[in-house]
Formats: sequence, structure tokens, C-alpha cells
Amino acid sequence: MSLLNLSKPILFLALLASLASLALGFQSRKLTELYQPQPDLLTYHNGAVLRGNIPISILWYGQFTSAQKAIISDFILSLTANRQAPNPSVAQWWNTVDQFYLSKAVKSNGPKYANILLANQTFDDKCSLGKSLTLSQISQLAAKTGPRKGGIALVFTAQDVTVEGFCMSRCGLHGSNKRNGYSYIWVGNSVTQCPGQCSWPFHKPIYGPQTPALLPPNADVGIDGMVINLASMIAGAVSNPFGDGFYQGPKEAPLEAATACTGVYGKGAFSGYAGNLLVDTTTGASYNANGAHGRKYLVPALFDPATSTCITLV
Repeated sequence: MSLLNLSKPILFLALLASLASLALGFQSRKLTELYQPQPDLLTYHNGAVLRGNIPISILWYGQFTSAQKAIISDFILSLTANRQAPNPSVAQWWNTVDQFYLSKAVKSNGPKYANILLANQTFDDKCSLGKSLTLSQISQLAAKTGPRKGGIALVFTAQDVTVEGFCMSRCGLHGSNKRNGYSYIWVGNSVTQCPGQCSWPFHKPIYGPQTPALLPPNADVGIDGMVINLASMIAGAVSNPFGDGFYQGPKEAPLEAATACTGVYGKGAFSGYAGNLLVDTTTGASYNANGAHGRKYLVPALFDPATSTCITLV
């Protein structure tokens, strides 16, 4: 994995500017850098945030096993506070989004929380648009889920589906349809295309320090990597759905709630090291959050604008 040297913020910002031209205005997630934001720059830009009850609609594009779908669906269910799981939990992590961001959007009326609701799922097993997708086709697929105003459409692509910029400049992205008032997220399964980039730390990095890969908590390198990307993107979609909410840096290539802490999962994280994580005594898998139905997950650190620090669950 290629991990940026923290002593080269100018180089990093130049890279972000370059990626912005590729991303066509979308906010993207790449797991190949560890970045420490500059202080006091991630702020609220007086725009909309998603809040209250947020319906989630899913499109599964390509072949996913029932077990793979269950891992991701259980993660989405884990975001709701009424899902009982011991701390540290996914719900506890999600509550931090409310605390750091939604409660601070004082110029945006409405509830100060985001309650994620799984509304419906659509299946496109035969890949109706082919197995090589453009970003515009991602937005078309998102619309097929029937997203509601104030909701989020999730598009998941299988391991044999390529997406414009996948692996080269992004592992996932979130965008929006302002006309209809919803956001959408795409995340792809990287296991056969670039696990060293988009499923780290569950796969050895392509470049940089060759630390041993960690065992994934759900025994699926690609899907556990997707969960990391999904967590990052959903935090960004809620706190900065239309590009005028909470972000740092240029609007065209912003750092957001989780992308401002890329590569940080536990205390003591540094380039090539995810941090001090919990380890399942039975399986030896690494995780930092408990979820619904006894699941375990790895979720990214979230940036606290008040202290300019990355906050982890463990």
C-alpha cells in the first residue's frame, strides 16, 4: 500500500486536487493514505445535513453470496442505537457522528441525530449495464433503488465489476441528486482487483511498510474492506450530502468526517499500522466495534472538529 508521508502535506493536497478532476465532483474514499488534518479547518459551511429518520435503499450489482449480503446488511442495522451490542459498538461510533456534526449544524433546522433505516433492497445479479461502469452509470443505478427524499441509495458492485477510477483513485464515493433530495454511495468489492489498496489492513499493502495483514472479523477480506469504505462514505454522506456541509479543504476534493482520518482505526496508529485494535480470542481477527447479531467490524476514526483530532473507539 502506498502511504503518504505525513511530512509532505503539500504533496498530499496536490494529489487531492488531481483526484478531484477524476472524481467529477464526487467525494471519494481511498484507503491508501494516512493523513493528519491541519488544525481547525474542518468546519461547517452552512449547508444541509441528513438527519432524523434516513431511509437506506440498496442495489446489489453482480453476484454476492447470501453470507456477504448478511455481513453488510447487519452493519447497516448496527448503526441504529436500539440494536443491542456491547461497547465499543457500531452504534456508539455512529453516535459520534451525531455528536461531532449533526448537533453542531445549528443553522439547519431539524433533529440533531441520524437514525438509519433499511428500507428496501434491489438485485441486479446479471449486471444489466455490463461489468465496466462509469460514474454516471453509478448514479443511474442509485436511482433504480427508488431512493426517498432525505435518504441514501447504496450501490454495491461485485468483485468482477470494474468502476471508473476504482483502485486507481478511489475505493468508494458518495454523490447526490439535489433535484430529488437524496444522496447515494457506491462501494466495490476489491478482493480480486486491488485488495492491497481498498481492503487494507486485511491485506498486505501494495507499497509502503509490509506489515502483516490482519485477519478480517467476518472472514472475508473483500467484504470487510467494503464495510470500512461504507462506514467512511456514510459518515460523509450524512454530514456533507450536497457539498456544503462539514468538510475541510477544497470543495471539489474535500476531507470529511472519516476521510480526514484515513488509515486510523485505533489509538497509536501510524503509517502502515492501523492502531491498537481488539482481537477476537477465538478467531484471532482484529476489530474495533461490535454489531448486530454478534458481528464484529472495523470502522474508521472520526475527526473531531472541536479538538482537531481523530477519535477512535479503542
